[in-house]
Amino acid sequence: MEEYISGTNLTSLISNLTSEARLLARVYIIHAGIEDTDELLTAVVRLQQLENFVWIINERVLVSNSSALFDGSYKLIKFIYMYISFLGILGVKLHSSFTEENLLIDATQLIMNTFSKFIQYPPLFWSEKISVLNCSSMQSWSYGRDVFQAFLNSSVEGGITGNISFNEGGDRIESLYEIINIQHGQLTVVGTYRSNTSICTTSSMCREVIDRTELKLNEDQIIWPNGLNRKPDGVHTRRNVSVVTIVEKPFIFARLGNNCDPLSEVYCTHKNLNNSNGEEYEQYCCYGYCIALLQELSKNLSFVFTLHLVADGKYGSFEKDRIDQQKRWDGMIGELINYQADMIVAPLTMSPERADDIEFTKPYKYHGITVLVRKNHNTSNLGSFLQPFKGALWIMVLLSVHIVAFVLYLLDRYSPDRLRFASRQDKKLETNSSVDSEDEEDPLNLSRALWFTWGVLLNSGIGEGTPKSFSARVLGMVWAGFTMIMVASYTANLAAFLVLDQPKTSISGINDARLRNPQDNFTYATVKGSSVDMYFKRQVEFSTMYRTMESKNYLTVDEAISDLRDEKLNAFFWDSPRLEYEAAKDCDLVTAGELFGRSSYGIALRKKDAWINPLSHAILSFHEKGFMEILDNHWIYAKQFE
Repeated sequence: MEEYISGTNLTSLISNLTSEARLLARVYIIHAGIEDTDELLTAVVRLQQLENFVWIINERVLVSNSSALFDGSYKLIKFIYMYISFLGILGVKLHSSFTEENLLIDATQLIMNTFSKFIQYPPLFWSEKISVLNCSSMQSWSYGRDVFQAFLNSSVEGGITGNISFNEGGDRIESLYEIINIQHGQLTVVGTYRSNTSICTTSSMCREVIDRTELKLNEDQIIWPNGLNRKPDGVHTRRNVSVVTIVEKPFIFARLGNNCDPLSEVYCTHKNLNNSNGEEYEQYCCYGYCIALLQELSKNLSFVFTLHLVADGKYGSFEKDRIDQQKRWDGMIGELINYQADMIVAPLTMSPERADDIEFTKPYKYHGITVLVRKNHNTSNLGSFLQPFKGALWIMVLLSVHIVAFVLYLLDRYSPDRLRFASRQDKKLETNSSVDSEDEEDPLNLSRALWFTWGVLLNSGIGEGTPKSFSARVLGMVWAGFTMIMVASYTANLAAFLVLDQPKTSISGINDARLRNPQDNFTYATVKGSSVDMYFKRQVEFSTMYRTMESKNYLTVDEAISDLRDEKLNAFFWDSPRLEYEAAKDCDLVTAGELFGRSSYGIALRKKDAWINPLSHAILSFHEKGFMEILDNHWIYAKQFE
């Protein structure tokens, strides 16, 4: 709504309202006196702002007999009258049934219905004499409030001008209006509008009543401005859009040059503020998540765009002017507010501070804040499996294997039972020279004894070469029990050592004690002036952390991640999509803890921009179709993009 005072240059007012920079809607309601209306329409015609616009005037001008809309004699130039004859102005006025006579009849019926409620009142109410009405008197009538309340509660069903009832302020609830179209200097009714029509939704007893508005409009009969039969567009949108963005992997990549791939890359420029090489603008080819999104939006909404990188390389933060206390934004937001760009398509977080001065579409990407740290490298070596036992114990085990094997050899070789068995075998050979090979049992030699002790220790299963004598078998059972205890102890200790030997992240998340209680040898930071920086600044619980990292914050994300790789920085706070991309690309980096400070990315425009709703609807459609998930998998979680 644009207000004006007496003496305002109405031509400048109309020019300002319909300028390309401010133009949002195509429908204008003129609520002014007759004289000002004439001047406003004069300015409209002079500026040739007729076609594709709708101008609606108030009832006062429509019903005025001296209006220049009809006789051309009220301070208007003749050519204005010629335009007005087919201008197609619209207006709204009370229905023709709302004549003074009909209103008087309905008012009489309302008074009768109201005072019928006072029949049971005391005789004093009817016999009291009221003096001549004096509007300046401060003395009130004792029954005045009751009578007024009775009028508010009274109603007339089926009156000539419709149903009559009032709201708490005394205004009539149901009204009927005619929609007027000025055609060739005549008032032509093209529709009606009824407000708060009572509709019975149940049976004839009408136990349930709802109120609704009712509009009947015959668009085929309407003549629009400039004599057109086509209805103007309700919203005017720019088809050539200037888009600003910022280099931020994996959303925006930029490579120097102008040989761009027409399918996946977009030509973009960057204003060189330093201008050290004598060139004011540098040429880049931009690609990435946001470029793919922008190309799809352009195709669906039929607009063309020019893309450029933000000059100062900042997202946008503000400082208040010391004199007028006005916000001064820099970065992409500053370019948008100062009309250097029409739209921001970048990983720009929707924050309360930014939403005060710009407007966002529906989110295209939901995210949170997380922390990126460097993995602790595993220091284990090939001999780590020996850690469960000390070196002396391993030496004793090796000695025990060989000593037990040697004793088994001696016991089995020189056992008395073994000698008696051997003599029986000799006698059997003398009586029967044909002896089955299966009955022949060779004595346990030293190599078989070693095979037996190692096989029992390693649980490999011994099929042959077992002790034959009773004493050797007893020793073998003792050795098996010993090895069972040793193997069980080793396995238990090995599991514990492997768990302790797992590489851990340096911190567990936002609630880690080293973050909450800062130490001199542990540094963490974010990007100065970013939405993450603003988040820590406004959260009281993170005030200590914010004071610690305020002086250590970086200018860009790339600088911070580079220092993190070089171990100059211990932890870096940033938006989860970028950090997940870095962790997927570099195995030495990992995100720690759960997400916090959840927010979302949106496309930013100026307040009340006409592109807000079309872009929001398109983004919601992309979510439903799975297009945004395709972009996530292709650009954020893939490792092949550099």
